[in-house]
Amino acid sequence: MSASALQHSKRRRSFGRQLVLWGGLVFFVVWSLFPIYWMLVTALKTNLAIYRDASLWPAQPVLEQFSKALFQTNFLMYLRNSLTVTIVVTVLAMIIGVPAAYAISRLSFRGRSLMARSVVITYLVPASVLFIPLFQVLSELGLIDRLEGLVVAYLIFTVPFSAWMMMGYMLDIPVELDEAALVDGCNRLQSLIYIMLPLVLPALAVVALFAFTNSWNEFLYAMVFIGRDSQKTFTVGLIGLARGDTFPWGVMMAAALMGSIPPVLIYIVSQKWVVSGLSAGAVKG
Repeated sequence: MSASALQHSKRRRSFGRQLVLWGGLVFFVVWSLFPIYWMLVTALKTNLAIYRDASLWPAQPVLEQFSKALFQTNFLMYLRNSLTVTIVVTVLAMIIGVPAAYAISRLSFRGRSLMARSVVITYLVPASVLFIPLFQVLSELGLIDRLEGLVVAYLIFTVPFSAWMMMGYMLDIPVELDEAALVDGCNRLQSLIYIMLPLVLPALAVVALFAFTNSWNEFLYAMVFIGRDSQKTFTVGLIGLARGDTFPWGVMMAAALMGSIPPVLIYIVSQKWVVSGLSAGAVKG
């Protein structure tokens, strides 16, 4: 085979690979974004048009559904409850999980390996297995139908997740930095605050974002533990907009779109640290 033919063959193979890669990328982008696009299209239609017009764009876009969601439902109350629970859970998960990860990754004590495995196992236990015993515990504590009860329940899975994630980042940081801080007179708490935390700040952003997202999207515990409408979070309140077998799809889609704004905004604001944290977690040393 001549040099020109060989070069032409290489270009064809390269073009084929790029075509496959770009085709796959376009497919997954459409696959991921189309449901969100369909929610937007549905939210911009009138109730009559939702059932009569199946087009990919409304003939006459209206903001009627958004107005109904904001002013004719308890959407804002549900949103406030979700924000309250999620922010408190995220902060407490950081306060508890980060020192726990530091202790497991840096201190030597009996049962350290067992405790590290227990953290992972606790995170992997399905929520559907825990909600019955958790309901009994929260009932005994008088926390059913209260946002405080949801905070306690959400900490069950956010704290192990936060500790497990932070352990992976902290184990990549040389122990010599802690030893130098201890030699200079720092105690363990000061070493964590002044040495470790600045180094794992991008990782903290990643873990906080995931803890926030997991708490924001949680549905099972919120549905089981909360009955009063005034204490419902966004995910359960959204389902409550349906009346029997009647589903106000326009209002529900509008509320769902607006309810997705807080985590999206948080991700946009923290994107720089999130990307840095994910990159740091992917590189050893």
